[in-house]
Amino acid sequence: MKRIYTGKGYIGLLALVGIWSVSALTSLPGLAVSPISEKLLSVFPSATELDIQMLTTLPSLLIIPFVLLAGYMSSRVGYIKLLYIGLSLFLLSGALYFFCTGMTQLIVVSGLLGVGAGIIVPLSTSLVSRFFEGKERTRQYGYVSAITNISLVVATALTGWLADIQWRLPFLVYLLPFFSIILVPAIRRGESTLRSVVDEETQTEDNEIDYGALSKYMLYYLLITYLVMTVSINLPFLLGSLGHDSGVSGIVTSLFFLAMMLPGLFLNRILAILKRWVWVFSMLLIALGLADIWLNGSLFFIIIGCVAMGVGYGIAQPYIYDVVSRTATGRSVTYALALVMVMNYVAIVVAPFILEFLQDTTGLKSGSSPFLINAVIALAALVFMLWLVFIKKR
Repeated sequence: MKRIYTGKGYIGLLALVGIWSVSALTSLPGLAVSPISEKLLSVFPSATELDIQMLTTLPSLLIIPFVLLAGYMSSRVGYIKLLYIGLSLFLLSGALYFFCTGMTQLIVVSGLLGVGAGIIVPLSTSLVSRFFEGKERTRQYGYVSAITNISLVVATALTGWLADIQWRLPFLVYLLPFFSIILVPAIRRGESTLRSVVDEETQTEDNEIDYGALSKYMLYYLLITYLVMTVSINLPFLLGSLGHDSGVSGIVTSLFFLAMMLPGLFLNRILAILKRWVWVFSMLLIALGLADIWLNGSLFFIIIGCVAMGVGYGIAQPYIYDVVSRTATGRSVTYALALVMVMNYVAIVVAPFILEFLQDTTGLKSGSSPFLINAVIALAALVFMLWLVFIKKR
């Protein structure tokens, strides 16, 4: 069996695959509902559009508190036990979807899905921090980010195809935790090979968090996630106003997620080139992408803008996880990662309301106006970041 160097020692290949499989699950909650939204209204005639919205948003809403709870409990319950609980709840919800006979039941099961996902989300990144160190940890965070994004693209395409066959079939993607549960023993064996190192760290280091540094990364992650959510929320409407159908929208969105995936595969090389400018460069790409989409009505330039935004976000996201793991010591690392990861789900939940509020306030109501508004916000953030960089030089 091939062994993987972690910076601390060696673990088996199955342990690494297990860690990757847990990370792949974090992008799935709510995914199965989108392609069957219209079908659900015909399958359940008494259902309302609000019911459909609850099916998609409830998992994200419940993920938020349970991410924090799992991060807090990880040092008290043990991450392996929490991992089993989270994966089991995730898998159970996936199975229960096939027995639901009403919209209320679907909503309740979606809530259970959010609970299970919320438990495994902070564990998916803390596993990397727990097993890997130094450049190997940075490399693995890049791989984890890439795996998460590619699984989103593949699962989106798969659920769309399955929805055309039968409306329940997209829920099959929620049965994937079965494979992660099988691999948990391999993760545990991997831990045992590193136990002397891990135990020494957790016993000798204080369990502390640098909240000052952590708060900066949380704010940055919240902002960039909010900015790139413009693609998911508003791109279909913009392309529709330009005469493109939903198929084109799906292809462009997939390219956006693929662009988000690619930097993770080469994260160490990218960071070696950018060095301390990584934050500025990522924000610059996001700002330029938003401005490009607003300025140009052609499909080619819209794709270029989406790719630029995806690359910018794809660089920043795994690097945030890496540097956040350094803001905490001992068993507090999982909780620090939980705090920063919850910003992702907060941004997903609040982004539509913020965009609607800003459009109402500015009076900008065209299909491209959200990209203009957020381009201005991104450019303002970029100017502020540059000011901070040059102030620190003095």
